[in-house]
Amino acid sequence: MKKSDFYYELPEELIAQDPLEDRSSSRLMHLDKATGETENLSFRDIKKFLKKGDCLVLNDTKVIPARLLGHKEGTGGAVEILLLKRREDDVWECLVKPGKKCRPGARIVFGDGRLTCEVQSMAEEGNRLVKFFYEGIWEEVLDSLGEMPLPPYITHKLQDKNRYQTVYAKNEGSAAAPTAGLHFTKELLAEVEAMGVKIVYVTLHVGLGTFRPVKEEEILDHHMHSEFYVVSESAAATINKTKEDGGRVICVGTTSCRTIESASALEGDKWIVKAGCDDTEIFIYPGYEFKALDGLITNFHLPESTLIMLVSALAGRENVLAAYNEAVKEQYRFFSFGDAMIVI
Repeated sequence: MKKSDFYYELPEELIAQDPLEDRSSSRLMHLDKATGETENLSFRDIKKFLKKGDCLVLNDTKVIPARLLGHKEGTGGAVEILLLKRREDDVWECLVKPGKKCRPGARIVFGDGRLTCEVQSMAEEGNRLVKFFYEGIWEEVLDSLGEMPLPPYITHKLQDKNRYQTVYAKNEGSAAAPTAGLHFTKELLAEVEAMGVKIVYVTLHVGLGTFRPVKEEEILDHHMHSEFYVVSESAAATINKTKEDGGRVICVGTTSCRTIESASALEGDKWIVKAGCDDTEIFIYPGYEFKALDGLITNFHLPESTLIMLVSALAGRENVLAAYNEAVKEQYRFFSFGDAMIVI
C-alpha cells in the first residue's frame, strides 16, 4: 500500500487558521462507513447519530505549553525546543532546532534566565534528552515561558491558550491537542449524557507522531513514534459492558481510538478492553480489524498522513477520499481548528 494512495488536493485557503468563537458551531459531515454516503450538517447535530446505550470515549489529555524559545549560551543563537515526553523529573525527550548546533553539553537559556537547560544525549530519530534547571514549580515556570505547540500549518498566533484545549482536558502531558474534542462544549456533553449515552475518559499523551509526516512510499515502512496511554478500570468496564449489551463504542478522535484499540485483548473468544497503562506504537491502516471501536468523530486530516489512513481503515479508502473531495468542494475548514466528520 502506497503513501500516494491517500493523497488529495487541498487549497491552502481551506486550512483553518483560527478557532471559531463558538466551539460547537463548526460543520459536521456524516460519512456512512458501509455505503460511503455523506450528509452535511452542523456539529450540534451530532446527537442525531448517538443513542441511548452508546458509549462516547474522549481523551482527557491536557496540552502543555511545550514550545520554548531561547538562545544558546555563549553564542546567543536562537534555539527552539519542543517538549515531547518526560523521561524523569526534569529530563525530557525534546525536538530541538537547530539540532546540529545543540549537541550534548550545549546549554540553552530561556527568557530572563529563570529557566535553563543542558542537552545530555541523543535519543531516537535525532531527538535530544534535555535536563532543565529552575527555581520554583515546574508547571508555573513552563506556563510563564512556554507557548502552545501549534502545528506548522497554523501561522496565526493563538490569542487564548484555552482554545487549544478541550473543555474536559485534565491530565497534563501532550505536545498537541486531541482536536476532534475541541468541538464539544460542556453543555453539549451534558445534553449527550442526558440522552442515556455513557461518557468515559481515557488518556493518551499526543507526541511526536503528530508532527512527523509519512516519508516512506511503502506505508508499512513507516515507524510510529510511541505515545503513553492510560485506561482506568471504570472506563474499561463501561466500554466492555456497552459492547456486551449491544451498544456502540464511538471514539472522539483518533487518539481515543488508538488508545482503546491498543488496550484491547482477546479473552476467550471475544475482544475486551483492559485497564492499565502502556506505550503504544499502533499503526492503523486499511485491512485493520477494529476490536472495540464502532464509530469515530474526527477532524479532516492531512493528505498522506497516518490519520487519514486510520479513517480509511474504518470506512474504506475510496469512501474517505470521495468524502474529502466533497468537503473541499463544499469549502469545509480543514485540520486542527477545522470542521468535523462522524464515521458511523
